Amino acid sequence: MKLNLRRVERIEEALALAEDLDRYAAQFWSQFSDEPWPAGACERFLRQHFGARETVLVAALDGARAAPWGVCLVGPLVDPLRGESLPTVLVLHVDPALRHRGVAHELIEEVTKVLAARGVERLAARVGHNDDALISMGERWGFVRSWGLMVRE
Repeated sequence: MKLNLRRVERIEEALALAEDLDRYAAQFWSQFSDEPWPAGACERFLRQHFGARETVLVAALDGARAAPWGVCLVGPLVDPLRGESLPTVLVLHVDPALRHRGVAHELIEEVTKVLAARGVERLAARVGHNDDALISMGERWGFVRSWGLMVRE
C-alpha cells in the first residue's frame, strides 16, 4: 500500500476531517482522564486557529478509503503570561493496521518541514508522565523533555 502524505490547506477540507479528529483525540484523552472529550472540540479549534502560523494538518491517504490512515494536527499552545506560542502536536493518530511502520514518524517529519518553511523551529508534544513508550518514541524522533505540567485534583 502506497500512502500519500498531504497537507490539508483549505479550511473546508480540514472541517471534513473534524469528526475523525475528535474521535482520535477522544481515544488519546481517555488514557488520561475519566472526563469525556468535549464534542466538536476539533471543529472549534480548526475554525479558530486554522490560519495560524503554528497550525498544520497532515493526512496519510491512499485514495481508496474515506478516512485517512493517519493524521497529525499541530496547533498553537500559548503561554498565558509570556504570550509565546509554541506549535504542539494536538492529535497524532495512525490506524492500528498500519502502526509500527513509520507512518507517525513520517507525519511528524512532514509537519516539521511545513513549520520550518514558515520559520518555526520548535515543535512540542504532550505525553502522560508515565507513558514510557510514547516518551521513548518521542526521544527517538528528536524530542527532549522540556518541562512538566503538574495537576492537582
